Parts: sequence; structure tokens; C-alpha cells
Amino acid sequence: AVTAKNRGDGAPDADMKKVLDALAALGAKPVEELSPVEARAQPSPADAVSTLLREDGKDPTPTLNVVTRDFEIPGPAGAILARLYTPESDPQKTRPVLGYWHGGGWVIANLDVYDASPRSIARGADCIVVSFHYRQAPENKFPAAHEDAIASYTWLVDHAADFNGDPTRIAIMGESAGGNLAANVAIAARDLGLPAPVHQVLVYPVAGADMTLESYVEHAHAKPLSKAGMEWFVSHVFADPSQARDTRIDLVNANLADLPPTTIVSAEIDPLRSEGELLHQRLKAAGVDVEHRTYMGVAHEFFGMGLVVHDAKEAEGFVAHNLKKAFGTAILPI
Repeated sequence: AVTAKNRGDGAPDADMKKVLDALAALGAKPVEELSPVEARAQPSPADAVSTLLREDGKDPTPTLNVVTRDFEIPGPAGAILARLYTPESDPQKTRPVLGYWHGGGWVIANLDVYDASPRSIARGADCIVVSFHYRQAPENKFPAAHEDAIASYTWLVDHAADFNGDPTRIAIMGESAGGNLAANVAIAARDLGLPAPVHQVLVYPVAGADMTLESYVEHAHAKPLSKAGMEWFVSHVFADPSQARDTRIDLVNANLADLPPTTIVSAEIDPLRSEGELLHQRLKAAGVDVEHRTYMGVAHEFFGMGLVVHDAKEAEGFVAHNLKKAFGTAILPI
């Protein structure tokens, strides 16, 4: 499904253009021109959003009435950083839980860069969110991040009640590389006999290994994510490029049967758009209850920008509503 506009011309809409212009003004460079250390240190799309909010006289780091606490959990190779998001209203109330994994191509970004999305969903879906970091490449190559994500989910199932979470209502979500991790968590839960998530949300997930798909051709030079950028991530993540064909990466060719109900969000101006659309088709063919929307005129990383990008606000509302339906907390029409 696409939003109201038909397939666009590949140009960002006015809201998205403001963010991309602000990012350029901050001096952000294409990742393929940088080392991983440099890429991690440079301005992010989240910094561009903060700049626009500040210029508009608004709080550049809004809390959205959600309180956070950082902590660590044990992982397969050391501590994993985590951040707990709890709505301020009635903080002792037992709420459903969402495990969240951030993007960054398994190389860059952290809990701070991807703070807006879990914060928005905690508020919009009235749930507790736990955002998990993971080992990153090139220091820790594939499948280190995947091992950490599965360990984090196992911890979440065991410890949700410790922070007033309902262990019987746990969903999972990720963006980009994190969307791939979330899908792998769902697959691992199925294969390892762990309690299944009640829902998975995959936001422009890395879901394939074919860089000749339509969106890779159409948006080879897109910002902030380009084909060259994806090639850069691949060069750092894998010990051998052939590992990108592993079905943990190439989800469109994985066994997708018996996975939880799924929401997929795609952006038009994104090399990953086509594989997200293909994943929707493959999940549907495998009998999974799946809903997919592609938002036009916006680029990779738009999700979480709801305070400055209209389509991001729409997408965040769409995801929050689907999560509430999965949690059994949506208010349905009479």
C-alpha cells in the first residue's frame, strides 16, 4: 500500500527537504567518505531535527511526557546498553512492552541517535519501551549484533515484570538494520521455542541482499542513505561479502512461516524500499498477517521525525495504533 499520493517523482516533500537541508548545513558527509569512527561522530538526522525545533523556538530534546532510565543487561560478549521508556502518567501501571532495536547499518548510531522513535511509540501506544544497543562492526562483525538482539529479547521476556511490564504482551520493533534484528528475534523465538512476540514492527528493514532491485536503481544517490552507503556498511559488517546472502540478512529468502502479525513501514526515497515491499509479499505468501505502507516524498530515517515531518507523524500513529490493537488496548469503534 502507498499513502494518498501515487508513486512519487523521487523528490522529498517540503518537510523532508527541510530536514535534509538542515543535515547538509550541519556538515554531514556520505558515510562512504568516512571511517566508521568518523561516521559515528558526525551530525545525524536526529541532530537536524533538533536544529529545526530549536530554530522554531521549541524544545530541541522534547520528552513527550516519557521518562527514561539507562541500564545494562548481560550479553553473550559483555554488557548490553539499554534504555527504558515509561509514560509519565501513572508510572506504576502495568503496561504492555516493546523491545526496540535502532538502525545504523550495524556500524554507526546508538541509543541517543535513535531516541525519538521509542519515545514517540511509548507515548502513542501507551506502552513501556526498552531500546537495546548491540555490538557493532567492524569491531564486532556479523552475527554479533544478531546474537545480542536475541539475548536482549530473552532477557526482556524474563524481566518485563521487573519494571511493571506485562510479560504476556511483548512486541518488538526495529528500524533499518534494527528492523532486520527485530525480524531475526521473531524468527529465533519461533525456532528456539521462546514466547512469541504479539507483534513485530519493521521500519524500512534491511531484508535482502540484491542491490539491483528497483529502489536501489531509482534512489542510488538518495540522502541520507545511498547505494554506496549500503555498500560501505556491507564492507564493514561481514568478514566475507557472501555472508550478505545468509538468510538472517536476506530475509526475503528466509523461512517466514509462523511469525507474529507484522507492520512494515517503508519510505519512497530509500534504496531499501523494494526489499521492504518484497518482504511484505513473502510474509503474506507464508500466511503471516501483515500490513505495509510506503510513505511518499520522505527518505530513509524519516520515522521518528513526527514533530517536524507530517508523514512521520502519520507513520508513528499508524504503528502506535497497530501495536495497541496487538496489545488489546486499542479503542475500537462501537
